[in-house]
Amino acid sequence: MEARIDYYGNPVATKFAKYINSAGRAVSDSTLPAATQELVKIRASQINGCGFCTDMHTKDAAHAGETQARLNLIAAWRETTVFTDAERAALELAEQGTRIADAAGGVGDEAWAEAVKHYDEDQLAALVSLIALINTYNRMNVIVRQPAGDYRPGQWG
Repeated sequence: MEARIDYYGNPVATKFAKYINSAGRAVSDSTLPAATQELVKIRASQINGCGFCTDMHTKDAAHAGETQARLNLIAAWRETTVFTDAERAALELAEQGTRIADAAGGVGDEAWAEAVKHYDEDQLAALVSLIALINTYNRMNVIVRQPAGDYRPGQWG
């Protein structure tokens, strides 16, 4: 598989990616737990069919110490016992935020209320921002058919 364009070599795309990476720093520098951030990125990427981001974030999570069992079960998180209540709330919010077009009401009040139980306002802002950000990356990569499989942890800094 070959990408439709060299998105990461194109000057316009590189400039755009630089700006959204900068915005993403607000999330990575937040108090939202790093493990939760990776889980959310992986789950949204799975839903969106973004192999590039799924590859990147599962490898980054494993490199940071995430267990293989938890990585294997992200797509089936509702049927597992390996995620905390807070992580489950974040995964639900990520799923609903990623599938906005599939639900008439967008993100439901129950999902939001559950997230509020586990995260403070700054963490909620980071979580919402992260969901928006990973969906942006997923769309970029899916549109250009960015191939997956060659990512190495830390490759992008």
